[in-house]
Amino acid sequence: MDYLDLMRELSIEAETKILMLVIDGLGGLPIAKGGPTELEAAHTPNLDALAAQSICGLCIPVAPGITPGSAPGHLALFGYDPIRYRIGRGVLSALGIGFDLQPEDVAARGNFCTVDGEGKVIDRRAGRIPTEKGTELCNLLRKIELPGVEVFVEPVRGYRFMLVLRGDGLSGELSDTDPQRVGVKPLPISAGPGAERTAELVERWVEEARQLLAGHYPANMVLLRGFSKLPSIPTMEEVYKLKAGAIATYPMYKGLAKLVGMDILPSGETLEEEIQALKSNWDNYDFFYFHIKKTDSAGEDGDFDRKVSVIEHVDELLPQIMELGPDVLIVTGDHSTPAQLRSHSWHPVPTMLWSPHCRPDGVKGFGERACASGSLGRFPATDLMPLAMANALRLTKYGA
Repeated sequence: MDYLDLMRELSIEAETKILMLVIDGLGGLPIAKGGPTELEAAHTPNLDALAAQSICGLCIPVAPGITPGSAPGHLALFGYDPIRYRIGRGVLSALGIGFDLQPEDVAARGNFCTVDGEGKVIDRRAGRIPTEKGTELCNLLRKIELPGVEVFVEPVRGYRFMLVLRGDGLSGELSDTDPQRVGVKPLPISAGPGAERTAELVERWVEEARQLLAGHYPANMVLLRGFSKLPSIPTMEEVYKLKAGAIATYPMYKGLAKLVGMDILPSGETLEEEIQALKSNWDNYDFFYFHIKKTDSAGEDGDFDRKVSVIEHVDELLPQIMELGPDVLIVTGDHSTPAQLRSHSWHPVPTMLWSPHCRPDGVKGFGERACASGSLGRFPATDLMPLAMANALRLTKYGA
């Protein structure tokens, strides 16, 4: 029996609330040998105190040694097997900005990037140009026309944009052009079976985009990743009987939440505004996904101290979350983003689950080394939702 089918069979309705606090890219590494990670270096008295009342461990988003993208990392946290349910970043970006994605559309997420005179990528994010500049460049790229298909280019945020092709016979089985490192040229597109025509169209679009952007340094080229079509996936209400709401500031995470049936709750950009959105909607939902992005951004920028500062800010505001009275609180991340590596990594993510019904395991603080000694050990991230449902008294007995 599929894990989700088991949850569908055992889940029951109850007057309890689950809050999943996802600190994006939470896990880290020491900068100096033997030193603390970002989480361990942070002053987190509230998280430490909560960990002492919780069950703790290190969760593995996909599999040991596998570095997860944000989409598979989040899907696993929501209980969906990220290998079975493979979702491209393009679909999530489109849904996240409210684009009316059709079943046969092919979507990709784009980055404006910087290339040198040899065409090699020297900055994958074009100096993190502001959204206003990204919008201006998207308007420029809308001039590109392709035979037999409609082309949509929409700004997402900052250096990110969305590309959608609409027409008959298109395929999402395309490789990324984003090499995800600097010092090399964008990758050529390779096509899966039946995707040759789509690959040719995208290659033509990329070449015309290169010509149009040539004079717009630092955003003088594009990188594309996550080609896909809209998948079929059961909602959290169907699987868990939960009315779920999502609080997130970045479009991609809103798209992911929408894909699994969550309502997107309006929020401002700051952590304080996100908490206000949580308070305003507390009585209306059974499950809340609360996403914090800036830890991941700091890690990708290689800024150890800034990542520490964001974690400390989360800790300062944790009492406001606990005052709402969640029946289950999970604190975790979708993956690790060590500032040392300036990218996502394969390292397991420190995780704790608090509820009045959990069996505290003696962990005294919230950090990588402390969580390694917790009762959850190293466990698949897909186990979190069943544990949360059990601690929320929302699962009935299995078998006679």
